[in-house]
Amino acid sequence: MEMALNLAEQGRGYTSPNPMVGAVAVKEGRVIGRGYHQAAGGPHAEVNAIDNAGEGSEGATLYVTLEPCNHTGRTPPCTRKILEAGIRRVVVAADDPNPDVKGRGAAFLKKNGVAVTRGILKTRAVKLNEFFNKYITTKRPFVIAKCASTLDGRTATRTGNSKWITGEAARAHVHQLRHAVDGIMVGIGTVRLDDPSLTARVPGKQTRDPVRIILDSRLDISEKARLFHLDSNTDTLIICGDSAPREKRRRMEKGNVRVLATRQINGRIDLHHLMDRLGEMEITSLLIEGGSRVLASAFRERIVDKCAFYVAPKILGGDDGFPMLRGPGPEMMADCIHLDQLEYCQLGEDILIQGYVKGLTDP
Repeated sequence: MEMALNLAEQGRGYTSPNPMVGAVAVKEGRVIGRGYHQAAGGPHAEVNAIDNAGEGSEGATLYVTLEPCNHTGRTPPCTRKILEAGIRRVVVAADDPNPDVKGRGAAFLKKNGVAVTRGILKTRAVKLNEFFNKYITTKRPFVIAKCASTLDGRTATRTGNSKWITGEAARAHVHQLRHAVDGIMVGIGTVRLDDPSLTARVPGKQTRDPVRIILDSRLDISEKARLFHLDSNTDTLIICGDSAPREKRRRMEKGNVRVLATRQINGRIDLHHLMDRLGEMEITSLLIEGGSRVLASAFRERIVDKCAFYVAPKILGGDDGFPMLRGPGPEMMADCIHLDQLEYCQLGEDILIQGYVKGLTDP
């Protein structure tokens, strides 16, 4: 199962809106077939592992990180492939979280004489697909709040300079994260200040850029912004309010740029409504990169599932820089947002702290 989970990881960034899945076929104590789900619409892991095993799969055991599907989607059901191959036993890490199909694959296999063992390395398998698990049960994206700051909590100097807070290793890790998610979101302030490209650049890897999502309620964005002149394989989505100028909306919608007018509350984009809209677009995961007001709003509206904070061993030493979060916070410490399941990782000189918003996500 460890081998199958490592295989599944190779699909990160390529399988959405499907989960990452790995499979290993074993016979008489020897691995005879390996496979993983490589891209949505392509063969599933079980199919690839059985095909890799060839005729030797008769009587074998199949280890698979997610319960085999028993329904027809973009591809035929994997349970049929398992029966046709003569697999005698299937070992499953995690059940399919889709409430419409959960348990049916295992039940079908048992009914047809295949022994099924479930729950092997379940915790790791469930965490592997935390994006898919959230999306398939709520139809909303799994949201990660990302921030890079100094030790005294600043994301830029008073002049707006932020290049570079963190070192090369941390910045490379961010690009891996961008490749893994479906969408990346920033506010218009970040676009004005940094003029970012919001692409995923990973040396040696054919990356898939996330959909770039810009919150710009009044549609103030400059048409000279770098986002409009990218050689990218995904869209740029500008989120504005209904009152934004219709002529500018039409003018900006060209190439891979789309403008989406959505509901507002007190002059700001309704983030809960936006999450529903993004879910309808099959955006299963979202990375929020800033700025400070957008991040604060995301926490305040309780749409964040996980945090990824990169902290550099630097101190600005003043109170006039840009803060990580901007806007009103709670009056009492007891009302803070709590994180659990914390993980710490050193990236060069920087520290990455990751954790889940307590009470919202159970990976």
